Amino acid sequence: MKPQNFLFILSDQHHRMASGAYGHPVVQTPHLDALAARGTRFQNAYTNCPICVPARASLATGRYVHQTGYWDNGHPYDGGIPSWHQRLREQDFRCDSIGKLHYKGQGTDHGFSDEVEPLHVVDGTGDVLGCIRDNPPFRDKHDELARGGPGDSTYLQYDARCSEHALRWLTEHKDDDKPWAVFLNFVCPHPPYIAPPEIYQQYAPEDVPLPPQWTPNTWPEHPAIDYFRRFFSFTDGLDEETVRRVTAAYYGTTTYLDQQIGKVLGALEDNDLTDSTRVLYSSDHGECLGARGLFGKFTLYDEAAAIPMIMAGPEVPVGKVVQTPVSLVDSFPTALECVGAEHTDEDLPGRSLWQIAQEDDQQRTVFSEYHALGTEHATYMLRNARYKYNYYVGAPPQLFDLAEDPNELSDLSGDASHRSMLRDFEAQLRILLDPEASDEQALASQQAIVKEAGGTEAVIKRGAFDHSPTPGEKAAFRPHS
Repeated sequence: MKPQNFLFILSDQHHRMASGAYGHPVVQTPHLDALAARGTRFQNAYTNCPICVPARASLATGRYVHQTGYWDNGHPYDGGIPSWHQRLREQDFRCDSIGKLHYKGQGTDHGFSDEVEPLHVVDGTGDVLGCIRDNPPFRDKHDELARGGPGDSTYLQYDARCSEHALRWLTEHKDDDKPWAVFLNFVCPHPPYIAPPEIYQQYAPEDVPLPPQWTPNTWPEHPAIDYFRRFFSFTDGLDEETVRRVTAAYYGTTTYLDQQIGKVLGALEDNDLTDSTRVLYSSDHGECLGARGLFGKFTLYDEAAAIPMIMAGPEVPVGKVVQTPVSLVDSFPTALECVGAEHTDEDLPGRSLWQIAQEDDQQRTVFSEYHALGTEHATYMLRNARYKYNYYVGAPPQLFDLAEDPNELSDLSGDASHRSMLRDFEAQLRILLDPEASDEQALASQQAIVKEAGGTEAVIKRGAFDHSPTPGEKAAFRPHS
């Protein structure tokens, strides 16, 4: 491919299906839809971990969570493992970030040429409370859900500033002689579930479709999912009004995000950069939106683990839909190939998305894992062209035929006709890693983090905060007794 500029737009917690481009009947995302129409959409894209900090570390390093040790939201990326942005800077490419990174911060060099108004983890440590996995204090998300609806938030304000930063950046670099890369990170539609009133009005709650298995009588019977519900105080279920109202607000923040993206894509056109810039849009993970009785991310169901992935620009196939499974670790070789940088990290698991987009659909398996709050032990996912296999340390596996059962309503793991497939998937997983050993490594690392922070009692007393504050804000800790 001819080297071109690279605009990588990343959102936070964007449910893959929550856009017109992916066929949603209600959500209005005209700018993402137009991007997909002039480019390529990946139908089966996944995060490598359905929670912010480790997902972003995998995206940066092109490596899986168990390879890097950035296990959870208390283990932020600190530049200790080479990133694609570091590799670009080493080869004298301009590579800047704008907006949320959720890295260590505190003066750490994360590999960018410049970071414009970055949002990093709290105090360079993040959510240490989430590192308590043995008999942890449970959390209650009901206050957050009760606040869902129309209004304003610092996250809406921050994303507006990020789009303005991007407009200035593109104007300043429109005449650069060498291809550049800019990593533009929006925080929407991450909670709080608050949308601008004029956008919220576009989504009547009665028009909001209800999610799969949202009522207690339809919940999947699995100990790990039961534990998630207990951890987040969802054991009594969710009433329909809450699910519809909060989801309507989430759709509103998604439309707001799309508006910010539209401004940036318009600036590409205004600065005559469209024909020399490849654009990649994705998100760090999804959002449950009431499915299986949960709000948030955390699970390996598609609402949390699947992500949107759209690309467009010079030499990108137009109007193409790729079925080949892809994941965030593919971002590393994608960034290097786009600008024409040398790819020196030969042991990475990812492949360039530009190359995958040029090919016919391939049989490929992608991997995700989770070692964070809401679980007692690790969970792992393998997803190939048709099936998804979830391995739970200390609990039964799950198997879904996503071609016949896209909502993951029918677990095939107990079906005798699929026993050989279960054995094959587990063997494939154990080639990639030892799931029990990685679980033990994560738990030991988390215990060390808690000890360094003063011990379990001190960490619990400090409490939790709902969301990472924007630059200039203070984290609002809620102490646990």
